[in-house]
Amino acid sequence: MTIHRRALVLGGARSGKSRTAQAIAEKTAGERLFVATAQPFDDEMRERIRRHRDERRDGWRTCEAPLELAQAIREGTGPGRVVLVDCLTLWLSNVLLAGRDVEDETERLAGAVRDAGGPVVLVSNEVGQGIVPETPLGRRFRDAQGRLNQRMAETCDAVILVAAGCPLLLKPAPSLDLTLA
Repeated sequence: MTIHRRALVLGGARSGKSRTAQAIAEKTAGERLFVATAQPFDDEMRERIRRHRDERRDGWRTCEAPLELAQAIREGTGPGRVVLVDCLTLWLSNVLLAGRDVEDETERLAGAVRDAGGPVVLVSNEVGQGIVPETPLGRRFRDAQGRLNQRMAETCDAVILVAAGCPLLLKPAPSLDLTLA
């Protein structure tokens, strides 16, 4: 049996990705750490955070890491403990708006996930399947999110895409060896 210690759960808005990731984490280890990247800047975000908190059962500890995500993963992982990060999309937005180097921060994150001392489950939005954003910042964000998702997929043992609440395993994937006639 193959053991997957690092999983990336992707999906669109309201796809069920957070619920899927939480279910994976709850089956993984007894001690659970939820790493939150959202910042409650407005009433809508405060309500989303409250709703996500209410959906988690007892047994979860929460750590807020809107920018220092790699550090939170390094400090939070360990034997018998799973770390659930929700979500990379908000973290990336925080990184961009803070003026940090996205590529450097992505590599720091990839290293922390790769070297984690226990299981890690990451949640991220798949944003590249919609319309082209109107603004330069929107296009920069969309492109950076796509690169971040690719880098995390490369780093993780398992990648799951969630659509309409249905998980689809993307990695490990069947062989791509095709015979074209």
